[in-house]
Amino acid sequence: MHDHGDGALAHHFEDLDQQHRTQLLGMWAFLVQEIMFFGALFAGYTVYRVLYPDAWTTGSHHLNVQIGAANTAVLLGSSLTMALAVRCAQLGRQKGLVLNLILTLVLGGVFLGVKVVEYTEKFHHHLIPGAGFQIPAGEPANLEMFFAFYFLMTGCHALHMIIGAGILLFLIVRCIKGHYLGEHFAAIEMMGLYWHFVDVIWIFLFPLLYLLGRHL
Repeated sequence: MHDHGDGALAHHFEDLDQQHRTQLLGMWAFLVQEIMFFGALFAGYTVYRVLYPDAWTTGSHHLNVQIGAANTAVLLGSSLTMALAVRCAQLGRQKGLVLNLILTLVLGGVFLGVKVVEYTEKFHHHLIPGAGFQIPAGEPANLEMFFAFYFLMTGCHALHMIIGAGILLFLIVRCIKGHYLGEHFAAIEMMGLYWHFVDVIWIFLFPLLYLLGRHL
């Protein structure tokens, strides 16, 4: 059996095309279960938003829209560099592949760094759900529920980003050694699908958490 890591043909496949289609099917099956996971969070968000609209409206005003929008732009930029990395892998352009993977990793790191800043700010304002949570004077008693969903949803998203960053780092090391080029680009394409999925999740999270309450 050849090394799976560089996309070489494994013994149980007839050719690289069959192996590639099988890998794509497996990745899409994985992404479907990820959609189900996040779907449950979005469903819970919807129920409690209907039950406590005042808390959701107030909670959104505690979030910094400018920072959220800037982070959204950063993440969209990382999707572009990831797409360019896939294209470079398909064309056998090693330098372009490595460069765009590094840029994707850097932009992902910037996104996570900004989330750390946001979380730290909420900590200093005692808006972390739990024993230390303090409801500002005159604000809804169910405000803590909003922040429970905020940290749960953005935290799960950040966890997926961290996992993706770890995989990117592994791929960068392998790509520097000349792997995943030409017809062996499948691993880069799989990573691209995962990264785009994580980006799409944020595209939903940003308006739901940062924007909608400001229009009620």
